Amino acid sequence: MAAIERLRRSGLVAFAMTSLIFSVGGAYADDSDPPARIARLAYVQGSVSFQPAGTQDWVAAPLNRPLTSGDVLWVDNGSRAELQLDGSAVRLGNGTELSLIELSDDVTQLQMSSGTLILRVRQLDDNVTYEVDTPNLAFSVLRPGTYRISVDASGNNTSIIVRSGQGEVSGGNSAYTVQSGDYDIFSGNAMSPLTAAAQPQAPDSDAFDDWSWDRDSRWDRSPSAQYVSDDVVGYEDLDEQGSWTNTPDYGPVWSPNSVPDGWAPYQVGYWSYIAPWGYTWVDAQPWGFAPFHYGRWIWGGRSWGWVPSPPRPARGVYIRPVYAPALVAWVGAGAAVAWVALGPHEVYVPRYPVSANYVRKINVSNTTVNTTVINNLYNTTVINNKTVNVTYVNRGAPGAITATSTTAFTSGQPVARNVIRVDPHQLAAAPIRPLAPAAVPTKQAVLGSSRPVASKPPQAVLTRLVVARTPPPAPPPAFEARQAAIKANGGKPLSVAQVSQIQHAASATRPAPIRVTTRLAVPVHLTAPVNAPVARAPANTQPRLPAPPVSQIQIGRAAPAAIHPRELPQAPVPPSPASANSALEREQLQQQQQLRAQQDEERQRVQQQQELEHQRLAQQQADAARTQELERQHQQQTQELQQRHIAEQQALATKQQEEGHAAQPAPAPHPEPAPSAHKPAEPRKPE
Repeated sequence: MAAIERLRRSGLVAFAMTSLIFSVGGAYADDSDPPARIARLAYVQGSVSFQPAGTQDWVAAPLNRPLTSGDVLWVDNGSRAELQLDGSAVRLGNGTELSLIELSDDVTQLQMSSGTLILRVRQLDDNVTYEVDTPNLAFSVLRPGTYRISVDASGNNTSIIVRSGQGEVSGGNSAYTVQSGDYDIFSGNAMSPLTAAAQPQAPDSDAFDDWSWDRDSRWDRSPSAQYVSDDVVGYEDLDEQGSWTNTPDYGPVWSPNSVPDGWAPYQVGYWSYIAPWGYTWVDAQPWGFAPFHYGRWIWGGRSWGWVPSPPRPARGVYIRPVYAPALVAWVGAGAAVAWVALGPHEVYVPRYPVSANYVRKINVSNTTVNTTVINNLYNTTVINNKTVNVTYVNRGAPGAITATSTTAFTSGQPVARNVIRVDPHQLAAAPIRPLAPAAVPTKQAVLGSSRPVASKPPQAVLTRLVVARTPPPAPPPAFEARQAAIKANGGKPLSVAQVSQIQHAASATRPAPIRVTTRLAVPVHLTAPVNAPVARAPANTQPRLPAPPVSQIQIGRAAPAAIHPRELPQAPVPPSPASANSALEREQLQQQQQLRAQQDEERQRVQQQQELEHQRLAQQQADAARTQELERQHQQQTQELQQRHIAEQQALATKQQEEGHAAQPAPAPHPEPAPSAHKPAEPRKPE
């Protein structure tokens, strides 16, 4: 895969790589697996709009919608929203635009061009990045804590209040550390130097703070935390909506309180298409996230119960629960699409392309299951593409199998309003398969069942540049491009590599949005006098390891550079002249800085040339592909015209023959000739 990645970055094998991807079949490497984590839209109050990745449409933000890289939220005036992740929460206030630049296993990179957010990070592993990018700075979380970040209406000022924890602010050629209790205002924009003013005292808490603390309290004091892994998203919503029971077979089991008679899991909601997982269940119940993306369901004879992912052990091996789009098996019900919830110990096999290691993790982190059973089912269904007979424990539960039409399934329509009643005898004999149907989604499946809305960020907000410390990934491809590729893929979800290939081709005609700036200063801590704020420039402090370069990206429109900035060799950062002990040393350090600046300019010039060459090659490839497609369409049209002409000629000949027979009288009968001794002459062969 490393060789493929190098070829992909070179831009010279854009179309040859597609065939290579298809040729590897089910043997995908781990680096082609989708993320194991997701964000959940957990709370919506007022007018909150949502733009799914790869679309230009704005719809009402749907509760329990899984969010991933490329999704955008707009919280209008007088409104609020909350995103939940594994171990963190992001709360959005009035007039806030938030884009998920990247949400991967190790990186949470958020883009806020206006408004206010409160970020609560409960746990932070050494290799995990939390970053908030604004029009004049990139804020990186260094320790778990609570951070309030606000961008004013002009986009020229960002204020940061550190309730607890520690972070680092980067922008232009400056970097600052912020500690618990700090309140700082940073001014400038993505095109100008960053200036900082430490404030003597943070403003009093407001209603937004109080609401955030109340949400934290629910999270911190959740009784369900003793039964569920703290990496399971949304478990605190189970507290008021159901009860826990210890069972001899499965341990702690949660059962919902208020569900109608005949209810079964995966009935109240709809199927949305979310890349790269494909068809994803979005439940309409307030508590309907954790039980439908983690753990397993079991019918207890009188009611349904959810068997969760086990909590983090005090010692021993712990595997973080892997998010799943829907933990169901699929029932063959004729023209309908039908499914049933997986039970404990049953293996979930994704339809989207993954490695065998991913299949093991997504199962052992969510239920107790033998790895040999996992490997056998994966090899049979995915690698060898064969049908396997599995006895699913929930199949015989009353109402466990839900069926809907293919149209409702592929267009995000509510299942409860589109249920198809299938004969019980037919369901009893129907085969059950682990893999989801291979069906091409419509755009509505991406938008979901939410209504279109006019509320969206102002154009001035949408076009703002923001500063990024972590180089952003490629923007998600347009849905239309993905839809065509899914259709060519037989209706199966695209692999991560295939999506990257579409991104690579789509970005060839866009200007490179990343421009690297040089960080010459080391982070410093800001202090302020007791009575007034004071502007402070970066000072000489104890040296630290230099942080990655600061990048500038177009809000919501980021595209990858042909050569990534961190792939280019960079000269070491010289010390600041302010640290010199003599005039001679200061002059030498200034010369070193000038030399470094010249090297940076030359590196950027080379990079721009490489990007232009890459764009030229990619454009040539795109033109060749369009020409080939036009030729194919022309040939197809020619064949169709020829076939139509032949059919018309045949129809005309038949009509003329019928009319000729009708005009002639019937011939008189002739006596049969006597048998001849001579053999009849053979008909003459045509020339």
